[in-house]
Amino acid sequence: MEYSESASAEREQTQVNAASRKPRILLAASGSVAAIKFGNLCHCFSEWAEVRAVATRASLHFIDRAALPKGVVLYTDEDEWSSWNKIGDSVLHIELRRWADIMVIAPLSANTLGKIAGGLCDNLLTCIVRAWDYNKPLFVAPAMNTFMWNNPFTERHLMSIDELGISLIPPVTKRLACGDYGNGAMAEPSLIYSTVRLFVESKIQQGGSSNIH
Repeated sequence: MEYSESASAEREQTQVNAASRKPRILLAASGSVAAIKFGNLCHCFSEWAEVRAVATRASLHFIDRAALPKGVVLYTDEDEWSSWNKIGDSVLHIELRRWADIMVIAPLSANTLGKIAGGLCDNLLTCIVRAWDYNKPLFVAPAMNTFMWNNPFTERHLMSIDELGISLIPPVTKRLACGDYGNGAMAEPSLIYSTVRLFVESKIQQGGSSNIH
């Protein structure tokens, strides 16, 4: 009961604040070659929204931090507990969940998809998802090899995250980084951005306000 009342109060406060500010978008990248486009994705969103970013350890191999927009803070696993010393100190994955109006995971690797579907939370990104308030939108844009995309486990995992209320931005068919041709490439950053923005604007039109929940 206490948790329910706290979560409800948190949502109400976020809704009130959202009426007078830009949307707050939490962008996250997991370990896929498509993470080389993460800087571009951040630039797309930062022109319209307040943006914070999260990256898994594996994704950092592909992300050029210098390409991120100025003012966009990139959080990693090392930041999760670095400022925590005692009970009562803020916990980063909870603070980021509270801050965000919407979360977008792009790219979503096969590994991170499996973790989310199984409820695992062994890094900053998956801890945010495990603590997510599903009254707020969460979008994912998968990126993986065609055979990984067509693997039976992928379908099961997609069904599991769909039941949670997570929205899928499907991959596309093209020549992949590994050289194979087929479905599994992450949707372009511009398409991910337009999908999320159209969702927000449709909610505003339906509700007559900036409340996107």
